Amino acid sequence: MDFYGLQKMTLLDFPGHVAATVFTGGCNFRCPFCHNALLVNVETDVITENEILDFLSKRKGILDGVAITGGEPLMHAEIIPFMQKVRDMGFMIKLDTNGSFPERLKEIVRLRLCDCVAMDIKNCKEKYAETCGLERADIDKISESVDFLIGSGIDFEFRTTVVRNFHSTEDIEKIAQWIGKAPKYFLQNFVDSGALLGENIEGVSKEELEKMRESALKWAKSCEIRGI
Repeated sequence: MDFYGLQKMTLLDFPGHVAATVFTGGCNFRCPFCHNALLVNVETDVITENEILDFLSKRKGILDGVAITGGEPLMHAEIIPFMQKVRDMGFMIKLDTNGSFPERLKEIVRLRLCDCVAMDIKNCKEKYAETCGLERADIDKISESVDFLIGSGIDFEFRTTVVRNFHSTEDIEKIAQWIGKAPKYFLQNFVDSGALLGENIEGVSKEELEKMRESALKWAKSCEIRGI
């Protein structure tokens, strides 16, 4: 399969590991606040799978992990054989996903092709489609992924990018009630990358973010603010 970005080394994308990050192209969501709009619309240069694998083969012993993000990686059926190849090279794998492809997610976990999953929770169920930039969102598939991860035994986290245009404290509390059994929930404030799908998008103040965290803790086992 083709990729549309490679970060050769990161200490942030796969916490606890020295990793490379690979970026898939395309997404089934159109979140106005997406910071990877060029990847969503596939407007960047192609990096072939062979180029990625060749790079990784030369970094054995230097890198111990690979983070796979997008776009939405699970849009692509080819992601599974790619992950198998990376796994066969001895690397740990972290997968980022929006949770809208639960069957593919289950297959990856069943085959033990990743070590941890980070799933974006875009908003409470009532505002999911609007937040994703869609007329309709299949909440059943999102909920299926949520329930699966909670019961899977794999290391995972849920995370919400907080945007003033879409999120209230009440919304965050509803999310926390929905995913309350999850051991790790993170809030991260929106930061403008300069290449967004929407316009006039804003984050919230640190004080507002802290109020949201406190509200989430009424239901969530844990809730931490990431990035400040």
